[in-house]
Amino acid sequence: MSLGHLIKPEEALSNLPQFDAIIDVRSPAEYAEDHLPGAISLPVLDNEERRIVGTLYKESPFEARKLGAALVARNIARHLDETLRDKPKHWRALVYCWRGGQRSGAMNWFLGQIGFRSRQLQGGYKAYRQQVREDLERLPLGLNLHVLCGRTGSGKTRLLQALAAEGAQMLDLEGAARHRGSVLGGLPGAAQPSQKAFDSELWLQLRGLDRGKPVFVESESRKIGQLRVPEALHRQMREQGHCLWVEMPEAARLELLMQDYAHFHAAPEAFCTLLDGLVELRGRETVRRWQAQARAGDWAEVFGALMREHYDPGYERSLQGHYRLLPQAVTVRLEGSGETQLRAAARSLILG
Repeated sequence: MSLGHLIKPEEALSNLPQFDAIIDVRSPAEYAEDHLPGAISLPVLDNEERRIVGTLYKESPFEARKLGAALVARNIARHLDETLRDKPKHWRALVYCWRGGQRSGAMNWFLGQIGFRSRQLQGGYKAYRQQVREDLERLPLGLNLHVLCGRTGSGKTRLLQALAAEGAQMLDLEGAARHRGSVLGGLPGAAQPSQKAFDSELWLQLRGLDRGKPVFVESESRKIGQLRVPEALHRQMREQGHCLWVEMPEAARLELLMQDYAHFHAAPEAFCTLLDGLVELRGRETVRRWQAQARAGDWAEVFGALMREHYDPGYERSLQGHYRLLPQAVTVRLEGSGETQLRAAARSLILG
């Protein structure tokens, strides 16, 4: 394979839209953990095939290569006959594997022999991952962050979405993490991504920002569920972020919480299991009271109690200890979470 088929990571990653497709030829398990933004999975070895070849390699590298070559050739042939059958001659793909070695080299060679203008990512996913790590340290620096702070249920996430709908720039940390950030914050039917996939999503969001304009983001702790917010980004939020304090009447907050966590109505035991995680903070007796209310279907009572006795005290303590500019926060008052009011508040914030 000529070196002309290779493309350096900085050249490829700086303009991914130049490619009509990004092809990940690693195993499905590797792809599921993380992959380049927009990449499709066309494995040249599936999970089991990769395991078999790897095990055989320890005994006989020659036999492993022979078996691997046959498997790779068959899989590439299948991809050409199915997924890639209708691609025109001018179609251009970026192909990568773990280190930019034999797996992506084989796919890229076949594509080149056909006449496609494909390129092989030098260094593969490993090089991409290194670039992500470096960029997550560099890109948050100097961002003009406007941090939405406020008690649980005050509409911060909905206001953030309204800001985006009105054309403002925003970072959606909870959306990327698929989690609302609290002990009850897991989304129904949606597992959190891997840490690497979360990093990739934030990398993509950060790269798309205009650094000359404000960026709105919701206040978060260092972890959202099981995922860590990149330290440089969280430090920029804490130390340099301009805080906006979002207020909403308690009744409206309770109504919003009831909407967000309505899925627990059909799964009270799952809700009670999650509450067990609060025993150390709030005591067994208090948690048992909340659990009894949930089992009885008294959802307004339990969420009201959680709001007043758990969320509000803990959230405000955490904010005061971490966000340097919180004392200078501008107050944003919302009477409810209706779209009209949220969009009006968003427009007011954008205009400054």
